[in-house]
Amino acid sequence: MESIKWTVNQMPKTADENLKVMGLDEVSKARAFHESFPQYSVTPLAKLTQMASLLGLGEVYVKDESYRFGLNAFKVLGGSFAMARYIAKQTGKDVSELPYNVLTSEALKKEFGQATFFTATDGNHGRGVAWAANKLGQKAVVLMPKGTTQTRLNNILAEGAQATIEEYNYDECVRMANAMAEKTEHGVMVQDTAWDGYEEIPAWIMQGYGTMAMEANDQLQEAGCDRPTHVFIQAGVGSLAGAVQGYFANRYPENPPKVVVVEAEAAACLYKGATAGDGKIRIVDGDMETIMAGLACGEPNTISWDILKNHVDTFIASPDWVAAKGMRMLAAPIKGDPQVTSGESGAAPFGTLACIMTMDEYKPLREHLGLGKDSKVLLFSTEGDTDPGRYKSIVWDGNEK
Repeated sequence: MESIKWTVNQMPKTADENLKVMGLDEVSKARAFHESFPQYSVTPLAKLTQMASLLGLGEVYVKDESYRFGLNAFKVLGGSFAMARYIAKQTGKDVSELPYNVLTSEALKKEFGQATFFTATDGNHGRGVAWAANKLGQKAVVLMPKGTTQTRLNNILAEGAQATIEEYNYDECVRMANAMAEKTEHGVMVQDTAWDGYEEIPAWIMQGYGTMAMEANDQLQEAGCDRPTHVFIQAGVGSLAGAVQGYFANRYPENPPKVVVVEAEAAACLYKGATAGDGKIRIVDGDMETIMAGLACGEPNTISWDILKNHVDTFIASPDWVAAKGMRMLAAPIKGDPQVTSGESGAAPFGTLACIMTMDEYKPLREHLGLGKDSKVLLFSTEGDTDPGRYKSIVWDGNEK
């Protein structure tokens, strides 16, 4: 059985220019935008009291994104807000002037016209972009990497988008989608990763993800938890991780929670960069075979990387069995705790936390992080059973793949 790998962040700090992307005012705008959707509701924050006791922790909370807009994943928060910000910029407006009822109006359609939003995805981000484009009367084209399941393709096609599974990995699909957008009239790339020269839209996507972090913080306080001591957050390209880290660094500048970033071992580009220690980006290529399909990304988001290397405490690379363990534990909780239906990428941080707290080989990591009876840990289950067949095979049949 492969072990969990971990490295404490000792990278040189930068001027932290990108932290302002996740400023509280920016996140508040995103949240107000999402609240304008008729489909909006706050997703549940599951308090796992019995589980916390079993693991030797004070409090454990899991934000359950399987309820987000009926799409079974958090990703729509980013794509929808980025589209709104793009349309606002093209029409000379502030995004606060474009709530859902204005964005979907005939008047705005006449003013803005129609764009085609291109993206690459294993499933959740593309489904969110397709759904938002459908609701806003826009077009969407989605490229999906090899290994993507038919179920995830069908979910995107059902939203009216043009979508195909390609014979390439995720990062190649990103490049292909970008090239297509550049050749298309009114073509716009809406990708949840950033690279040099493509940073505005990814910053907007990260702000959209901030809605989830802000909701969770409010829910913690309603539950009597003044602030989390630890936040475990998963990473593919790192957009979500940078958004969550950025929000909490801005929210608690004097006393921020310790943030732990969890990646799939097969695609651990952030962990590799942290291990190198020089602050430079490291890339993972190849097929990146893992059940954590949503985390199978090998090229870091440049904006997020800057935030993460300035603020994250520890980077972790977890093998597939850890995610599978997390899925099963959340699906079959201890009596009295709520159940969370968490997909492979959604459950990776919880599985990692459970291993750290219960396995002797991770005692040094447990002690480094200061995890114990006084810890209040926040995690995000970013997806539900987005591929129900695969979910059942792992949770019911005990398969890791």
